[in-house]
Parts: sequence; C-alpha cells; structure tokens
Amino acid sequence: MTKKLRQIFYPTIFFIGIFSMYFQIQIFRNTIINWLIPALIIIVFGIIAYGIDFRNFKNTYFHYKTIKLYALINYFIGFGFIACSVFMFMNYHFADQKSKNESYKIVERTFIRGGTKYRIGEEQPVFTINYKGIKKELIFKHQYFEKMNQYKTVELETRNGLFGFDILENKKLN
Repeated sequence: MTKKLRQIFYPTIFFIGIFSMYFQIQIFRNTIINWLIPALIIIVFGIIAYGIDFRNFKNTYFHYKTIKLYALINYFIGFGFIACSVFMFMNYHFADQKSKNESYKIVERTFIRGGTKYRIGEEQPVFTINYKGIKKELIFKHQYFEKMNQYKTVELETRNGLFGFDILENKKLN
C-alpha cells in the first residue's frame, strides 16, 4: 500500500472504530457479559495490529516521540473496537430463537442523567441485579424513576447468544 493510501486508510479505520463503538455500547447494554471480555478483545486486537503494522504507520506519519502513542490509540480504537463490535454483533444477532423468562431480585438502585435527543437531563433509573453470579446494570426509561424504590424484582426474557452470553429481549419491573 502506498503512503497516500495509508494516509486515507488509518483515519478511515479510526472513524469506523468510533462509529462501531456506539453500536457496541448499545449491544453491550442488552448482553449479559462481564465487561472484561470486550475490554480484553479490544486490547488484544489493538496490540496485535500494533505489532503487525506499526512500521507502516511510522513510515506514514512522523511525529517524533509521540508516534507510538498515536499508533496505539489508532489501533485500539480502530482495529480493537471493530473486532469487539463484530464479536458482540455476532453473539447478539445469531442467538437462539427460544427465549426463557426468569425473575431476579434488585440488589442496588441508582440513576443516571440522560435520555433521548430532547430529554437530556432526565433521570433514568438503573437497577443492579445478580444474574448467575454476574452483576448487571439495567437502565430503564424516565417514567420508572418516580417509583424506583417500590420495585423489588426484574423479570427478564433472555435468549442464549452465539458465544454463550445471554441476550436481553425484554425486561419488566415488578
């Protein structure tokens, strides 16, 4: 690949990685998975890409001492998040069709500020449950905030994902 093509390739991969980061977060919210697994995928693929391609990156961009830092950021965000997004996407979209319903006790309650485009700043309740030994935070819409202390359990409809990580299909407060 020529230097001119690499100058287009690296920023393109970087922005595709940022774009895929958004979708990965959306899928992560609906997947029962320890956060270390996606983090390790990002780190491992970023380091592998760094080891394979750093020489080309260095020949494309010359930034004295900061070149290694720029390369690591580019490889982690670009290649790492793309690989992790593919993993999360495959687990989510190629899951079993058979679902199961189970009820879980709420362990903790808190809230975050956020919402849709025009509702920024509204409190959204966050309930933590113990799902088969994994603490999972479930974010609900603003309408549940007023009565968040009255809810005792969360009923989940789940499916088994392609790689064995459960997918949340539906969640209901009781």
